[in-house]
Amino acid sequence: MIDWLRRSGVRPPHAETAPKAPTVTVAGRALPVEIRRLAQARRMTLRLAPDGSAARVSMPTWARQADALAFVRERHDWLAAQLVRLPAPLALESGSALPFRGDSLILDWDRQHPRRPVVDDGRLLVGGPAEQLAVRTRRWLEAEALRLCEADLAHYCARAGKPVPALALSRATRRWGSCAADGTIRINWRLIMAPDAVRRSVVAHEVAHLVHFDHSPAFHALLDALFEGSVAAANRWLKTEGRGLYRLF
Repeated sequence: MIDWLRRSGVRPPHAETAPKAPTVTVAGRALPVEIRRLAQARRMTLRLAPDGSAARVSMPTWARQADALAFVRERHDWLAAQLVRLPAPLALESGSALPFRGDSLILDWDRQHPRRPVVDDGRLLVGGPAEQLAVRTRRWLEAEALRLCEADLAHYCARAGKPVPALALSRATRRWGSCAADGTIRINWRLIMAPDAVRRSVVAHEVAHLVHFDHSPAFHALLDALFEGSVAAANRWLKTEGRGLYRLF
């Protein structure tokens, strides 16, 4: 009964807080296990969150949590190998190479530089107090992401013959983009670090959902018509390189 209530979103009596996610021990660390029950799932699948923060299991609605935990434990060695392969965190300090639009900028901090970051000949000049370097850099990256995504969104909406919907940046760790039922589009801010074609493919993908709210053949045909590059190449880049976008912050 309680399990049904939890899945249906009804809160059982006297429940004060949501139960904590179960964990498994992998390579000496407690790794949260996030479980998603999907009506369309026919088997269990396992992924590591891009930032290594959780093991994610998708499974049929009828499966038990105990089955999911056993499934994860059986794949302990695979998870451990994935954790080892996570890119090392990028330290933000003067002289660091900052990923930006598929290339990199050398982070150049000096107290005398402008407080608002400025791109100058392959460098990002950042001023102000040293302890605010990371905050200022991230704010700049997010502002650039919003500026470019707004332009991308206007471009693809014009091609699709749709009005431009509301746009917001996302900090999701599961999706690169999303399109809500009300048309609001969210794009992961980290795509500002990816090549332009990769970011634009995600925006085009979400615009195609304004016409086809599914992944039907009609949706894919429209996406191919909207996006000027190779959708398959952009998807391959995200699959192989996307985890590296989580090195920062």
